[in-house]
Amino acid sequence: MKTPVEQELLDALAQLDNAIKAMPAIEAKPNLLLLFARIDELANQLPPTADPELRHFLQRKSYEKARLFLRRRDKENMPGRCR
Repeated sequence: MKTPVEQELLDALAQLDNAIKAMPAIEAKPNLLLLFARIDELANQLPPTADPELRHFLQRKSYEKARLFLRRRDKENMPGRCR
């Protein structure tokens, strides 16, 4: 079960994913810096007991991996250079 902060993080990561996917089709590009700032703000609100792997993904800006992790689809994550 996700904490409220984790759910907000998942929502923000989904917004970022949707914004990036929509960029080729739209003329006015979204301000991704606001989404990045929101994700960083939420990551800083995670409790000390938050999963270390999630923290790792967020610190490394591996947002797709964090999104899959929060959706409990972390088996789909490709191994990174950190492993």
